[in-house]
Amino acid sequence: MFTLYKKELRAFFSSLIGYLVVGIFIIANGLFLWVFPGEFNIIENGYATLAPMFYFAPWIFLFLIPAITMRTFSDERNTGTIELLFTKPLSDSQIILAKYFSALTLVMISLIPVLVYYGSVYYLSNPVGNIDQGAFWGSFIGLIFLASAYVSIGIFTSSLTKNQIIAFILSVALAYIIYIGFDSIGYLEWFKGIENFIIDLGISEHYRSVSKGVVDTRDVLYFASLVVLFLSLTKLKLEYRKY
Repeated sequence: MFTLYKKELRAFFSSLIGYLVVGIFIIANGLFLWVFPGEFNIIENGYATLAPMFYFAPWIFLFLIPAITMRTFSDERNTGTIELLFTKPLSDSQIILAKYFSALTLVMISLIPVLVYYGSVYYLSNPVGNIDQGAFWGSFIGLIFLASAYVSIGIFTSSLTKNQIIAFILSVALAYIIYIGFDSIGYLEWFKGIENFIIDLGISEHYRSVSKGVVDTRDVLYFASLVVLFLSLTKLKLEYRKY
């Protein structure tokens, strides 16, 4: 399994995908936080906080992560190497996990610059260190949880089709619905009385909860359940190919 994990990670960096993902995330965050004028600009607003970045980072990941995961199984099916892959002495679960963790590792690498931004804001604040560290680390952990969920969704949609573009579109659409769709549905008049239950089904509510700086067991279980659900659906899809 570790061999396949390394092979998948090398594949990301032997193409432009790995460098584009890391580069786009760094550039997009840098422009919004330090260059573009507006409510997200740290220097213009004069507040030592990275809250704006944690607000728009999920939206950047909504497109970047599907770009990472769209090839995981789609490319294997399109090139006909998927059958060769399943002849290896690995279970379906091990293959899925190797692809999942390789994609997640790439996303984690793209998050390293966030720590640089933290250091910059920490030393630019007056007095030095005047930053809400609880909120920062809670948001950072929340972003990792959210990325984990997005990757599992992308792995699943990639297993559904041979076409990488279709896998990308499906992943973006599904991640969007689960991230913010339940919020929109919950506020409809039809669901008055159970709106909190419906909103709790979405990622956004749990991401906001963790971002407050308190990692609640319910939020951890939610993200873990979401990852397990979509990886299990991927396994069922791959097992279906045998029949």
